[in-house]
Amino acid sequence: MRSPSTTAPVISSARTDRTDKTREFALTEYVKIEKGQGPDGRIAIVRFDRGDGINALSPDALRQLTAAARSFEDDSTTSVVVLTGSTSAFSAGFDLKDAEGRARKDMDLGTLRRHLKLGPRLTHAWQEMEQITIGAIEGFCVGGGVALAVALDFRVMGRDAHLRVPEIGLGMNMSWQSIPRMLHLIGPARTKQAVILADQRISADEAYEWGLVEQVVDPGHAFDAAMELARKVALQPPLSVAMTKLTVNRLTHALDDLASHMDIDQFALASFSEDHKEGVEAFLGRRKPKFRGR
Repeated sequence: MRSPSTTAPVISSARTDRTDKTREFALTEYVKIEKGQGPDGRIAIVRFDRGDGINALSPDALRQLTAAARSFEDDSTTSVVVLTGSTSAFSAGFDLKDAEGRARKDMDLGTLRRHLKLGPRLTHAWQEMEQITIGAIEGFCVGGGVALAVALDFRVMGRDAHLRVPEIGLGMNMSWQSIPRMLHLIGPARTKQAVILADQRISADEAYEWGLVEQVVDPGHAFDAAMELARKVALQPPLSVAMTKLTVNRLTHALDDLASHMDIDQFALASFSEDHKEGVEAFLGRRKPKFRGR
C-alpha cells in the first residue's frame, strides 16, 4: 500500500462555475482537501472517506489525516477548516483488522511505542492548528474518531448519530490525550461514564446535553450546519480569531501534557495484557469478552 508519509499529495486547481474563485484540491488515498470556500475563500474542507462505510482509522489513514492538518501550517488565507467523514460515518475508530495495526502484537516494546505515537500525533496536529476547526459528524463516531473529534474546536452532529468509546471494553485504555480533552468539555463524572461504560452509546442529544458537541441538527445536515458556522467564523478578523484560539487553548490545555505523559506507555502496557487479547478476540468473534484482570 502506498504510504502518504513518503508520497507528496497531488495538488491541482479548478475554477468554480458560480464564484469564479480558485479551489485547490489536495488528494491522498483517503483524504481530500478543498480550499478557497466561503467568504474571501477563507474556509477549507477536509473530507475523510475510505469508501468502506465505516471510515476506520488505519495507520495509513492516521498518517494522511495528520499530513492534512500540517498542510495548513503556512496557510495565511484559510481561517476555518471543516472536517467531515462520510455520510454514514465520521469514523469507526482504530482499524483492528488492518494488517499493519495487527502487527503490533509482534512488535518489541521500543517499536511498539514508536508506532503508538501515530494517534497522539494526529490529535495534536489538529488541536494545534491555527485555524478554527469544526467537525461534522454523521452516523457514528467511535473510539479514535471521538479522540479526533474532541481535538477540534467545535463539533456539529446529526440527530441520529451517536458516539461511543469502546477502548476499555477491548482491554485498552483511552489514549491519544483524549481524557484531558474530554475532561475539559464534560467534567470528571461524564468522562468516566463515557470511557468506563464502554458499551454505552452516547446519542446526539446526550452529547449536546453533556457538552461534547455544540450543535445537533437534522440527520444529513451536519456538514451544512458546520459550513454555516464556518462562514460566521470566516467573517471575523482572522488574526484576532487565531490569537484568541491560541490563548484559550494554552490556558485550557496547560497541564494536559503533564496529565497524560504516560498515555503511550499505559497503552503499550495494556496491549500486553491477557484482557486486551481477550477483548480483541471477542470483538472480532462478535461475542462478549470475559476479563480476568491480567
